[in-house]
Amino acid sequence: MKKFLMLLIGVFSFACHGYVWGISISYTGFECFAIIDDNDPSSNLNVIESKFEVSEVVDGGFYRLRLTGGIPRFTNDNQEVCIDSIAAIGYSGVPETEGLPSQLSSVEATGYFNGTDLVVSTNSIYTDLSAIRGAFSSFSSSRIYPVSNTLFFRFNPQKSTFVLQKLIHNKGFTHTSTGSATSIPFLETILPSFNDSIIDKPIILTPTINIEYQLIQ
Repeated sequence: MKKFLMLLIGVFSFACHGYVWGISISYTGFECFAIIDDNDPSSNLNVIESKFEVSEVVDGGFYRLRLTGGIPRFTNDNQEVCIDSIAAIGYSGVPETEGLPSQLSSVEATGYFNGTDLVVSTNSIYTDLSAIRGAFSSFSSSRIYPVSNTLFFRFNPQKSTFVLQKLIHNKGFTHTSTGSATSIPFLETILPSFNDSIIDKPIILTPTINIEYQLIQ
């Protein structure tokens, strides 16, 4: 714990208008094989690093973070773990300036640390870029999946690591297409939670194996 407290003192000492760089936690694993299937933790054996890096120190133990690489994916009944490098980071794009949405290399996150427990929240949007326009003004939008992940860590001062305790995961869904009648010109599907079924809830996950993020300065 002494080492970590000294590190935090160093962070605040070198902070400039609330900003710091270079302090991060990192976990290395294999990239997920399935892009959007949360129940499939199998990997493609490509090594990838999940990293949360401090970008700003906020009052009251809160931090703005930058996530690169992705987030561990696992289920409650399987010891396999992969890193979701696509849906957890997501896509972004403005048609007028960027054309089609493109895959991001990082996404913003927010963390809270009380000296023992670290809570990190991230949000992203995944699209399958499947939008098409058919005959007679028919169309179908891309399938859009808003994704949220809240990670709960416990700090291990002996090893300077953060051990993942729980993960709350939620995936929504939205899609628009041409209606089948003039009275219903559009068919819009909006689901706040679409993890395993249409009527669903956020998933609370507990790792069955040790997932440790190493503190890096």
